[in-house]
Amino acid sequence: MEWVNVSTKDYKAINEFHLNQLASVGQIAAGIAHEVKNPLTAVKGFLQLLKESPTDEYLDIAQSELNNALATLENLLHVSKPDAEDEPYQPIKLAVELEVLFTLFQDQIYRVEIQRNLLDTETPIYGKRNQLKKALFNLLKNAFEAIPQKGTIFVQHYATDEEIHISIKDTGVGIPPEKLKMLGTPFYTTKPEGTGMGLTQVFSVIYEHQGKIDVHSVPGEGTTFHIKLPKMTNTPTRGVINLNVEYAQGEDIRHFLLRNQDVFEKRLLAEAVNVNEKINEIQRVGNIDLLSNAHKLVLYIVDGREHEMISFARKEGVAWAKYSLTLALEWVQTVRRVLWDFLYNYDRLHSVGAQSSREQFFELERRFNHMMDQFLNHFFISYTECKDQLIQSQREMVNNLSVPIIPLTANVCILPLIGTIDKERAAIIEEKVINHIGEMRIEVLILDLSGISSMETSILNQLMGLLNGMTMMGCKAVVTGLRPEVVKQIIRSGISFEKSVITKGTLQQALVDFLHE
Repeated sequence: MEWVNVSTKDYKAINEFHLNQLASVGQIAAGIAHEVKNPLTAVKGFLQLLKESPTDEYLDIAQSELNNALATLENLLHVSKPDAEDEPYQPIKLAVELEVLFTLFQDQIYRVEIQRNLLDTETPIYGKRNQLKKALFNLLKNAFEAIPQKGTIFVQHYATDEEIHISIKDTGVGIPPEKLKMLGTPFYTTKPEGTGMGLTQVFSVIYEHQGKIDVHSVPGEGTTFHIKLPKMTNTPTRGVINLNVEYAQGEDIRHFLLRNQDVFEKRLLAEAVNVNEKINEIQRVGNIDLLSNAHKLVLYIVDGREHEMISFARKEGVAWAKYSLTLALEWVQTVRRVLWDFLYNYDRLHSVGAQSSREQFFELERRFNHMMDQFLNHFFISYTECKDQLIQSQREMVNNLSVPIIPLTANVCILPLIGTIDKERAAIIEEKVINHIGEMRIEVLILDLSGISSMETSILNQLMGLLNGMTMMGCKAVVTGLRPEVVKQIIRSGISFEKSVITKGTLQQALVDFLHE
């Protein structure tokens, strides 16, 4: 047996390393327990309700909560094995991807200014586009969320001899030094409603691309994430391509394109690698016929029908709002490149070297580029407007799901509250409950709190105010499932229920009493 001498200093370092590992494992375990247990507890509660009063609504909510639990586990598996997404490596210009991402935060520009300094924008890296774009999105999203009121985000992009550098700096709340070393650990987060999976994905993807990421933060001043990724060497240059096309002497560009429509489609599919793999999915989700719409766009441009093209651009913006903006932009830019190839080949075959042909060529080039720029401009406007509406409707749907008032009889409803209740959610609960009582004239509302472990004193006060308001509207308030932690908070805060509020130990007891009266 060979003995290995370990100094005190080395032992302390090894011990600290193992302690950090154990802390990370504990953090992950606690995160899984928290993020998965809450929806499973909800499912258990609704299954219990189904025994008493079968209804499809319980099944829908239970299924939604199960989906939440599965999504959490799926995120964890994706971080632990990111290659599960079989995405090809390709040349990527990260400055271009950043510009696209900025458009996704248009609703925040009124309060947060983005100052950008993007240099060496044509210098690419070699990597997985969607994974890197998601990582940059998560960093920008965190930067916006770190700024509670108004502030600034500084974004830099530049190249050195061997690396591409991206720096994202915010003027937000900052991160305490003791928490910096835990960033990137699954389920570790400094945000009240966060899961920590966003930064875990960031670190995982950067490391997978042989990159480095440094974090510097000062509490009260802001945080800077500095990413370094290997620069792609031997960048291939793309020029115009001599296509194997048919040409009839004297025909115009429109008929030339129609004659070679099959070649045009093949070039589109060959150029748009990422889009090509998802054509059926895009058709199913957004009802977008890519090839047919590409032909429409090209003919609008060739014919100079600007008004019809703008109307078409706005329709496309609405359709793509249900799908990926990244893929939409890749597809439109591919149409632009292939149209340019066809214009070059048309000019090559039409009248090589003639002065009139040169003038015609440059005029067509200017017109085509102007029309394509117009299309993109109106596409972005329509996409952003529709995306805002979708986000608003999703928020309303989430708010409704977070306050699931379930009718048991014509006069009795139940409101099972699950998870964390903050000021925003408490306000939503208050508004929805009062409005529902006024509209439906319900006589009994059972509030089940068994899914809530604790609440701040201010939230408890707000809840007591809601119970009193229900009484004023002639609705009997029944509270069930008060956990010991909540009861202790109520006692310590000096809050007392009104005499008209009824309490029951469990939801089942309340259901037995009120459904059999």
